[in-house]
Amino acid sequence: MVEFLVMTVNYLVLIICVLVGVAFVTLLERKILGYIQIRKGPNKVGVSGMLQPFSDAVKLFSKEQTLPTLSNFFVYYMSPVFSLFISLIVWSVLPYETGLMNFEMGVLFFLCCLSLGVYTTMSSGWSSNSKYSLLGSLRAVAQTVSYEVSLALILLSFLFLVGGFSFDLFNLYQEKVWLLWFTLPLSWIWFASCLAETNRTPFDFAEGESELVSGFNTEYSSGGFALIFMAEYASILFMSTLFAIMFLGGNVFSLLFYFKLVGMAFVFIWVRGTLPRLRYDKLMNLAWKSFLPVSLNYLIFYMGVKVLCFCVFVS
Repeated sequence: MVEFLVMTVNYLVLIICVLVGVAFVTLLERKILGYIQIRKGPNKVGVSGMLQPFSDAVKLFSKEQTLPTLSNFFVYYMSPVFSLFISLIVWSVLPYETGLMNFEMGVLFFLCCLSLGVYTTMSSGWSSNSKYSLLGSLRAVAQTVSYEVSLALILLSFLFLVGGFSFDLFNLYQEKVWLLWFTLPLSWIWFASCLAETNRTPFDFAEGESELVSGFNTEYSSGGFALIFMAEYASILFMSTLFAIMFLGGNVFSLLFYFKLVGMAFVFIWVRGTLPRLRYDKLMNLAWKSFLPVSLNYLIFYMGVKVLCFCVFVS
């Protein structure tokens, strides 16, 4: 019982830290985009705009909630809640070793949560009963499902290399050299797939304003809108953390690890400020004709490397 209470308290502290991190990632994004576009960004609320995220939260949650008359109300109402829940529960797979759940099968749990995220997007668009929302959700779902395939294959390559399903093993195998250098093309493909998975520029087709109004979140306002985008930024922060663990020597007890994490979040924002949106057919071609063959070839290559290492060790 005591262990369960300790784990619950630790997890609540983790969630609070993640939500505060999400708030400041939104501020970081607005400031960086401001400087990329030669303007200031938020600088009025608090010192240098430091309290801007909390001001935005108060504004969003106190606005009037619109309820589409013909929507499937329960699904419409609960989809953003489940979206944020999935984005927060996935943080428990990281190797903290401080009384939290230490998953031996963390990689599988991560893939399950990744797949569940698709359903919340789909239900948000469908339950709004709006053609704009439905079209946006169909695009987002097709995109997410396509890039999940290459993400899973890349992850499988690393499972062969480290020999297990726990994220602890990545730290163990990167004491001397980062996997980033050993798996350079795969790390780039992983990062591009993460951009597509989190619906970020240049893959933000769900939000193509010129043709879709705003995508699957068109009918959401106030708290529902805030929850959807809190889930999106929590996913960005998680993907940055995962990249640091998998490729940049992820010891979560090192201060340097958190600089790597913020650096990866910065790259997500930098890409948004630099690249234009792709065309949708090019996005699908990239997933199925470029990333998938490369991921499969590297999977076979790393399987061969592991078998060769095993044979050398046995002999």
